[in-house]
Amino acid sequence: MATLNVNLPDALYRKLKARAKRERRSVAQAVIVLLTQALEPPKHLSILKLRGLGKELWRGVDAGSHLANERAGWR
Repeated sequence: MATLNVNLPDALYRKLKARAKRERRSVAQAVIVLLTQALEPPKHLSILKLRGLGKELWRGVDAGSHLANERAGWR
């Protein structure tokens, strides 16, 4: 496992330490969790898997095409 030494501003370290305590982790574990979340590709969510609130309106609609068409209209 690699080692990374980073100098953090005191205020940022205090926030990180407080977060680690709330999550019952060490500061090092909290940093690993935060970096992992920041660097993983976002999970793609499908509007077709919505629970209620208009789900029936999206039946038969390709979500990717719909969003592409909407975004094309924003330009």
